[in-house]
Amino acid sequence: MAKEIERKFLVINNDYKKSIDGILYKQGYLSADPKRTVRVRLAGNQGYLAIKGISNGAVRTEYEYPIPHEDAEELLLLCEMPLIEKYRYFVTYKGHTWEVDEFFGENKGLVIAEIELESESQTFELPPWAGAEVTSDPRYYNSNLVRFPFSQWKDLD
Repeated sequence: MAKEIERKFLVINNDYKKSIDGILYKQGYLSADPKRTVRVRLAGNQGYLAIKGISNGAVRTEYEYPIPHEDAEELLLLCEMPLIEKYRYFVTYKGHTWEVDEFFGENKGLVIAEIELESESQTFELPPWAGAEVTSDPRYYNSNLVRFPFSQWKDLD
């Protein structure tokens, strides 16, 4: 069974961007049920379909498959709106690759860094641009950002 182990952190400054370009991501959800999400994504010119199970802390079941660009474009039209739009930056820090998502559209102003781990107990050093951990806060799940966009939050941390 495929497992994803990732932790998420808010980003507190732009130091992660030093001389790297982000990749444009558009993604939507055919199902945003927390027990089983079905995501369609365009990352640059490549399409993906992902099925994810319920989160248990930093762990959940995940299956992701490449699909043709044209299929992803058509499937995005079937997804709940608004779509998630973001630039993703791949940043190496102390031997680990971090994925930093800078959201725009309805989620403009939100920047989150994620690290995928081999195990829940794996250690890593937090980059200086990473702040509070939000792994267990469902507000920061991309599937929830569709229904409750960051721009509409009243109690911004």
